[in-house]
Amino acid sequence: MENATFKPSKPSSNISEIVSKFTKVCKLRSIGVFPSETPNQKQHHHQHQSCHNPKNNTAPLVEESSDDTEEKECVSEKIHPQPIEVSSKSNVCGEGEIVKLFDTVSALKFAYIQLQEAHIPYNPDKIIDADQLVVAQLESLCKIKRSYKEKQFTNKAELDSSTCNHLQVEIELSEKVLEDLKSQVKAKNSEILRLQEVLQDLDLGNIGLVEKMRQISLEKKIPTVLSIATLEDAFIAATKSIHDFAKPLISLMKASGWDLDQAANSIEDAVVYSKRSHKKYAFEAFIARRMFCGIEYKSYNVDEIMRFDNPIDALTEYPNSDFAKFCGKKYLLVVHQLLEVSFFGNLYHRAFVLSGKHPRTPFYQIFAKMAKWVWVLQGIAASINPKAKLFTVKRGSKFSDVHMESVEEDMEGAVEADEQAMRRVELMVMPGFQTGDTLLRSRVYLSKLK
Repeated sequence: MENATFKPSKPSSNISEIVSKFTKVCKLRSIGVFPSETPNQKQHHHQHQSCHNPKNNTAPLVEESSDDTEEKECVSEKIHPQPIEVSSKSNVCGEGEIVKLFDTVSALKFAYIQLQEAHIPYNPDKIIDADQLVVAQLESLCKIKRSYKEKQFTNKAELDSSTCNHLQVEIELSEKVLEDLKSQVKAKNSEILRLQEVLQDLDLGNIGLVEKMRQISLEKKIPTVLSIATLEDAFIAATKSIHDFAKPLISLMKASGWDLDQAANSIEDAVVYSKRSHKKYAFEAFIARRMFCGIEYKSYNVDEIMRFDNPIDALTEYPNSDFAKFCGKKYLLVVHQLLEVSFFGNLYHRAFVLSGKHPRTPFYQIFAKMAKWVWVLQGIAASINPKAKLFTVKRGSKFSDVHMESVEEDMEGAVEADEQAMRRVELMVMPGFQTGDTLLRSRVYLSKLK
């Protein structure tokens, strides 16, 4: 087992082999195998080796040699020349100096790794420190090189030619590594300069974006100038938001297996529809009734809610506001728990609302958008005129283009005035508003001409 461990290997350019040799030389020095030993000591040492190593080819000095001649000399107990030669080598490059060289090269590699790591994430202070550390290690290498060359010059006659050649190769390799590292450092410095310019451009761009966002924020905080035009815009937005909520509601009912025809008839029975697709107006009418049911005409500030593009953000920011209470109350009124269970298989939305919270689901976001515009419409109408009122149209009423507009105009274009006058109201899809002399017409679905 020991013989297999110390079996001589083939010559290698690896520096670790030199360190191993010098370590073994130190072991030889510690047991006294040098010319200063007496013959008795040599004999005693040889006998001691023979006792522990019955075979001569297992002696440590035989393991030190790198060719067959040295092995034969060790077998014949001629062991003195080998330690003497290694000792002369240590005068030029001692074990401590080689260890120092290795430590310096390792430190240089570690410093270069630190220099690379300092770039991701980019840290100028760490880059400067790592760069200084690399330079310091390079200077240490140069000092070791100069020290070696000085000793090589003064002790040239005593140096072993094979050791000198080996060290010379290592020095040349180190010099090549040094040149490569210098080139890489130069390239990294150039990259640093380039990235600094890019960072400066990004900082300038960010400053511009921050200023633009600040201007937008200031514009949103400017109170809304209430006018009839603002009321009309809110009415149109509320009408569209009801239509937008009815679409996913109908789709979920269809996917959940609800009978849409029966559901439409339960909202308004015996309505004659021009097309089957027009039954969607029954669902829009139902949603509008529930949303405007129990409306209170009181003036309130809508600016805080209007400055949020996403109504869920407004509900999160102001969880105890009138709008939050209005939104939760209307959800429970519009979406029945049977519908919710059939849609999602649970009542999580309802549980959230009952606890005073608002879920961030796509379905609830569409509902919150509709609730926002209905709430804003009521607030604006009452702020413009405290006597503003909502008016409805009963089924069977004669059509009047003063107070009503047909939803079919949006789908099929304008209908002749004479034809409209002959038709009756089947459904009121959206109630109308009157504030002073301004009238926002109710949206109705008319009966089919026979």
